[in-house]
Order: sequence, then structure tokens, then C-alpha cells
Amino acid sequence: MADLLVEIGTEELPPKDLKNLSESLEFYFYQKMIKLRLVASNRSQAVRTIYATPRRIAFKLAIQDKQSPQASKGAAKMGPKLEIAYDEQKKPTKAGLGFARSCGVDFDKLIEMDGKLAYIPPQPPRLEAQELYTEIADILAETLKELPISKRMRWGNHSTEFVRPVHWVVLVLDDEVIPATILGIESGNATRGHRFHHADFLTVAPDSYEHLLKETGHVVADFEQRREMIRQQVTDTATKLGGEAVIDVDLLDEVTALVEWPMALAGSFEEKFLEVPHEALITTMEDNQKYFAVVNSDGKLMPHFITVSNIESSDPSKVIEGNERVIRPRFADAVFFWEQDKKQKLEARTEALKSIVFQKQLGTLWDKTERVAALAKIIAKKISADEKQAERAAHLSKCDLMTDMVGEFPKMQGIAGRYYALHDGEPEAVAWALEEQYLPKYAGDLLPENPVSQSLALADKLDTLAGIFGIGQKPTGAKDPFALRRAALGILRILIEQKLDLDLKNLMQQAADNLGSRLTNDAVVDDAFDYVMDRLKAYYQDQRVAVGVIDAVLAQRPTRPLDFDRRIQAVKAFHDLPEAESLAAANKRIRNILKKVDGQINDSVDEKLLQEKAEQTLYSEVAKMQASVTPLFDAGDYEPALKQLAGLRESVDQFFDDVMVMTDDEALKNNRLALLDKMRNLFLRVADLSRLQ
Repeated sequence: MADLLVEIGTEELPPKDLKNLSESLEFYFYQKMIKLRLVASNRSQAVRTIYATPRRIAFKLAIQDKQSPQASKGAAKMGPKLEIAYDEQKKPTKAGLGFARSCGVDFDKLIEMDGKLAYIPPQPPRLEAQELYTEIADILAETLKELPISKRMRWGNHSTEFVRPVHWVVLVLDDEVIPATILGIESGNATRGHRFHHADFLTVAPDSYEHLLKETGHVVADFEQRREMIRQQVTDTATKLGGEAVIDVDLLDEVTALVEWPMALAGSFEEKFLEVPHEALITTMEDNQKYFAVVNSDGKLMPHFITVSNIESSDPSKVIEGNERVIRPRFADAVFFWEQDKKQKLEARTEALKSIVFQKQLGTLWDKTERVAALAKIIAKKISADEKQAERAAHLSKCDLMTDMVGEFPKMQGIAGRYYALHDGEPEAVAWALEEQYLPKYAGDLLPENPVSQSLALADKLDTLAGIFGIGQKPTGAKDPFALRRAALGILRILIEQKLDLDLKNLMQQAADNLGSRLTNDAVVDDAFDYVMDRLKAYYQDQRVAVGVIDAVLAQRPTRPLDFDRRIQAVKAFHDLPEAESLAAANKRIRNILKKVDGQINDSVDEKLLQEKAEQTLYSEVAKMQASVTPLFDAGDYEPALKQLAGLRESVDQFFDDVMVMTDDEALKNNRLALLDKMRNLFLRVADLSRLQ
């Protein structure tokens, strides 16, 4: 084995793309090397480390000495078992000779491996050192062309293109430089340290690279190590301030991509700025300045921030002073917007919504809020929320989009609405609904807690889904401009996790009715409903529910997501019972039998035609079960009902052992089919258990 070090040194790389670029560089390169069998097929054995800093993307890879022989089980073509390949006299059988022919060789070229005949193709010659170097250089050049770079640039007199100008290339195998011209730069073994702390070149090899950069070059090359350093420094700095740092994961990644030698420093600002909604201050700290906010034990913003410098300054106070000077104008803008917006009530901005198009076929934001208000009122009644407050919240729901605060800080939509509504004297439930209408914003996000908020959040998402599907603009894998996937999952999570037993199809119909003649798709309700329900697969797979369990419930197309969830939990519990496998197999067998029946199956079973003891027993058991589980099904208590039905296993198994269903006697056959149909329909009250097979 030999270690290969690859490093592309550049101008400062786009911070939001850095991690993806470094991982893609290694991954694409590794995949190409696998085809030449120059690296281990087990990635964990081949990849040493991936590095990424603002001025470099690099990786270290274990290369197999020259070219690895392919004489392994994975390379062998496996044939028939030895007992089939040879007869009693140990001579090749037709099967053995046929396998040799299929390999294009004589029988004596085959070997025995793991109790079977096998053939290992002849190995290509090993690569000489120069050939290996050429292969590696060519693969690196190809890989760089394939990296996911949205916009490439040229620099100087070069015709080559990359995400940023390239200044050096390290290409070293153990201690040997692989000579190549990569992106117009001659490869070597010299990297560069920190731009200010150690601007000189450093001669590196794979085994010294990371240590030398850190100890001499003041560069922490490992992205994950640097990220953890920043997290710890920020946390410790906040603790010294008597608070806790607000560490957003995306911001942490971005800051990690901006520095090579992180140094966390604390700054302060005037307490008068805390009169502004703290979300606005945090937004400007994170988005504009890449600062971490600090809150106290009650979660209230403190007049401090933490910045991560890319230099170990001899006078940190100067760095802090500069950052404090920069943040004040930003905060002053927020104060100005806050004061200006409060001069006009939210309600007064309703008229302005008439000039903002939501979607040209679906009308303006004002049109949308009118529809949402009508639907929110209906939903509020169903979940015992205050109907007037739900309607009021809907009418005000988009007004904050017209404020200066949201215009400057888009992340404040909804949040600003809450603050302004409270300032205007609106009920607290209405104010919170303006913010919570957008929940959940991402997977695992909080859900609206207040019934008024739930009414508005559901109504807004349902109107968008019905509207976009209603004009035939179903999202594709690449395009979802109205975030319908997020809306669909949001609806499901609110209904299921907040225990709202509402009929989704009925709600979708009401949303479509509100849109009226604007719609062009007659199948809008079914299309939108199916789209939402399809999201349940991902929802439950994230919870590690077996696909068969999900499909079993989906097959019955329940229209109430909360009811769907109860069925899922019941089938999950049933799936773990010892009787489950046998009954699932029986249900599948019954389904296949009934599928072949022409015409109608009898509605009832004629007891007089039950001749065999096994069918009489099954009929009796089914009748008893029907009486005991029907009330449970009607009440949605699916789990105890299925546990009771598991008791049918013995009589069902006996029935199929002793009874011929498709007998020549037409009356007997039809009666037995009716019995099976009666039993299967009991299970279908919950799910199609045949899908568990």
C-alpha cells in the first residue's frame, strides 16, 4: 500500500460549497480508481482523510501497490456446485462442461472455490510506475472537470476553468512527486500555510501533511476537526459571558469554511438595540456578519456576540472593536424599520396585498388570504378553535410581507407579524398564528401548538396544494417552486402529531371548492390527496417502519392521517406477533384466490353447506371475531382488534390443510369463497395484511 496526497490550492473558495466540493473531489476520484483496481473496494479501507479549508480542497487515499491482482472471490465467476459439476466417477457433467464453455475455456482451466466450480480470468499486467503516475494524473484531471461547480471562471492567460483561480497543486505518492500539469499548474510537493501566519511554502508528504500544516502553517486542514474547535471555542466564550451561544448548524458550517485558524472573540453592543425583536438582531448577526448570538438562561438575547476570526491577533481588542463598529449600523437599520413599521397597523396593509401576485392563475395574495380565511374558519370549527380568531389571523397572515422589516430581513416573515399584531392589540392567539402558520419549516421543526395557529397553518398549506395541483403544475423531482413537499409533510405532521382527527380528502375538496373557476384540473382533489399521502412513506420510513407495513395500510387508502397512524401502529404491533407470518401468508393466498373469481362473491355464508369440520370451525371463529372486533374497529382501536384476530391462525391453517376451496361442486365452492371473503374483510378493516408477505 502507498498513500496518495492530492491538494488543489486556490483563492478563497465559496464557503457554502466548500464541504461538497472537497467530498466530491475525493468521491469521484475514488470511483475512477476502483475501475482500475488501484484502491480497495471497501471505501473505509481506502480513504484516509478528506481536507477542506478556504484555500484548499484535498484528500489522502491508500493506493494499492501498482495494480492489485484480481485473484479473489469477488473477481471469480462462480459456476455450479461440485456435486452437480462432477458425476460419481469424478468426471465433468454436462453442467460442468457447459460452465466451461460459457467462460470460453477448457474444463481444466476451472478451479474449485467454496464448494463450487469457479473461473478467474487472466490478470492484466501490472502497471509500471510511470504508467501508474500517468493514470493518476489523468484521473485527477477528469475528476476536476466533473466537480459540481455551478459557475466556473478563468483567470490570467489560462484557458483552464475552475471554481476559483488555482495557485498550487500537490500530487505526491508516498515521498514521490507525480509529475503532471493540472489546471495549468505544475504539480509538486509544496503547499502553503496560513495567508498571514505562514505565507511561505511547506514541503509535505502524505504522512506529514496534516501535522505540518497545523504546527507550522497555522492551518487546521480537517474540516470536521476545525468545526468542532469552533463549536467548543464559541461555547466556552459564551459561558464566560454568562450566557449560551445560539449555534445554528448551517452558520457553523459556513464559518468553518471561512477560516483556517479559528479564534473566537466576544464583542458587545448597546442595550438599547434589545428593544428591537431579538429575531431581527440574530438574523442580521448570522446572515450578514456570520456572528453567533448569545442568550441568557431565559433565552433572552444578551448585548453580546461572538465572532470567529481567521487570525491570532497580537491585539484582539482591535479585531473586536472593528466588528463592534460594523454591527452598529446594521442594528440601527433594524431599529429604524421597527419604529417605522409600528406607525401603521397590520390591518392597514391588507389593501397592498391586492397588488402582489401569488400566482397569475390563482390571483393575488389578497385573493389567497380570502380563501384561507374561509377554510381556516371551517377547520377551526372542526377542532374546537375560536372561529373568529382563525378568520382574523388568516386576513392578517400576509400583511407583514408589506413591512420594511420583512423587506430587509425575509426570515422575519411571520415573526414580524406576531410582534406587530401584539403591538396593535390583536389577541395573543391571533398574533402567534401569524408566526406559526409557516411551521414546520423543515424536517423535525416545531409544530403550531395553538388551535388557531393549527387552523391557519393547515388552511394555508391546503390552499397552496389545491391551487397548484388545480392548475396542473405538479412538482417534479427537480422543481418545486411552491414548496409543496414541505407543505404536504407539514399537513401530515400537524394532523398526526397534534392528534387532529380530520378527513384530509374532505379538507382538500373544500380548498378546491374555494378556488372555483380558477382551476383547470378536474382531478385536483384526488391528485393533491394522493400526493400528500405518498409523503407518508418517507415519513414512516424515517421512523424505521417496515415498507410492507406502510404499503399494507396505504392499500386501504384511509383519508384521515391520524386514523392512518393508528393503523400503522396496530400493524407494526401485529407484525411482531408469532401468528403474523402465517396470517399474512393466508391473506395473500385468499387475495390470489378471490382475484381469479369471475362474478360476484356471495354476501353471506350458508351454514348448511359447511361440510368439513375445519370450515365449520373457521366459520364459527370468524363469526365470534366479527362480533367482538367490530366495535373496536368502529372506535379506531385497531391494535387490540388485530391481536384478537391473530387468534384465527390455527383455524385458518387447518382450513387450508383440510378444505379444497375450488371444488367442482359450484355451491360448495361459492360458499367457501364467501367464507374466505368474510374473514379477509375483517382484516381489511385495518390494512391489507397480504402486503406484509
